[in-house]
Amino acid sequence: MADNKKQEKDFTKEVDALLPEAEALAKSGKVQEALDKILAQEKLTRNAADLSSTTRLAKAAVQHCYDARDYPLLNSTILLLSKKHGQLKAVIQSFVELVITWLPEVKKRDGEERWLELLDTLRTVTEGKIFLETPRARVTLLLSKHHEEQVLSGKAKDPKEALQTASDLLSDLQVETYSSMERREKTEFILEQMRLLIKVARSKDAEKGKKDSKDALGGGEAEWVKVRVGGRKVNEEFLKEEENEDLKLKYYEMMIQYALQHDAYLDAAKYYEKVWETPSIKKDDEIRGRAALEHIVYYVVLAPYDNEQSNMLHHLHANPALTKLELQANLVKCFVTEELMRWPGIEAMYGKVLKQTPVFSVEKRWEDLHTRVIEHNIRVVSKYYTRITLARLASLLDLSTKQTEEILSRLVVSGTIWARIDRPAGIIDFRKPRNTEDVMNDWSSDMQKLLSLVEKTWMGMNAAQAAQSRIAAAKTKA
Repeated sequence: MADNKKQEKDFTKEVDALLPEAEALAKSGKVQEALDKILAQEKLTRNAADLSSTTRLAKAAVQHCYDARDYPLLNSTILLLSKKHGQLKAVIQSFVELVITWLPEVKKRDGEERWLELLDTLRTVTEGKIFLETPRARVTLLLSKHHEEQVLSGKAKDPKEALQTASDLLSDLQVETYSSMERREKTEFILEQMRLLIKVARSKDAEKGKKDSKDALGGGEAEWVKVRVGGRKVNEEFLKEEENEDLKLKYYEMMIQYALQHDAYLDAAKYYEKVWETPSIKKDDEIRGRAALEHIVYYVVLAPYDNEQSNMLHHLHANPALTKLELQANLVKCFVTEELMRWPGIEAMYGKVLKQTPVFSVEKRWEDLHTRVIEHNIRVVSKYYTRITLARLASLLDLSTKQTEEILSRLVVSGTIWARIDRPAGIIDFRKPRNTEDVMNDWSSDMQKLLSLVEKTWMGMNAAQAAQSRIAAAKTKA
């Protein structure tokens, strides 16, 4: 197959004369005779590298088979034309694209069996051919959807296997490398790959039951990893364009599912923020916009404390849009204010409303919120106290001493705070020991500040004396 060969002869006149004759034979029921005449002429035009004439003949051959509804002959003709020695790439591409346009009609009129046979033929012809990568992707997508429809309609003998097949068919396509496919279509394919992977992952997770370990590739974890890989293939800048809003919302919906699967609350909050920034969502501030903003609040406060989480929380607190959500705004204010939050009070104020939301209807997330309140309180105590007894800290946190020690130890290990526990004495020390270098650096810094103040004072006194001297001289002259 090569298109670089120079055309040796123009067979336009011969083809113009042959096609009506072949069409008449086909209409009279002599399809094979019509094909023989076309294929004989096609050999001449192909060897002479007459692209236009070869294309017309190839398309006429498959058209006559299709019009006669002779699908075995159609499939064999497609395979024959694609395997001809020296066949031009553009010729194969032209009749493959023509046949693809017939697929919806074939399925509707002649049934799924004929449709699947034709689909299989097209996949065979397009396999391994870079110039047919886009048609192959489109045909594969149709086959993948067919397997999924079998599951949804209950016709599949083994629903799990059918769903896995649908996912594998699309996952085998590396559409991000296709130069002939438009960016939007590429994105649609990647999102479809991600959607099916999530569906398979959830099916496997449900079969496995509770996830014992998220680090081991058990259940649907292998599929979740592929979802994350697929997400990295999507250009988020492209999604910001107004005409791609539908793709943007689909993408972030799936990334939110991925984040929540791994309890990555801060990532979920970021994805909801991207959704909330979408113009159509912002306009619908009473329903979709409000819901997105609420979810940002919930997942930010659920996220473990670090610089990024703290920064996002403070930006959210300063957001004017949050004033419309009184309860959520108050919840954020509690976390940005360096004051103790008593859990019984938080539970009484927010528990009834929050537990009715999809976020906190999951018991684990309500427990995580309790943990975040405790961690916030420990950070506040570490700022106001240098030393405190374990019993006193436990009473402030409304916890047992054992629970207090466990959570405090976890915060120390993560580097959130510095603390040392004297267990025999039951005393917690929040003061970090300072070495001589730290003391000298502080002393040096204090001395520089002192000298700077002395210098400013001296310059101010000189300026005042100079001003008084000028006033006195002016009075003397007067």
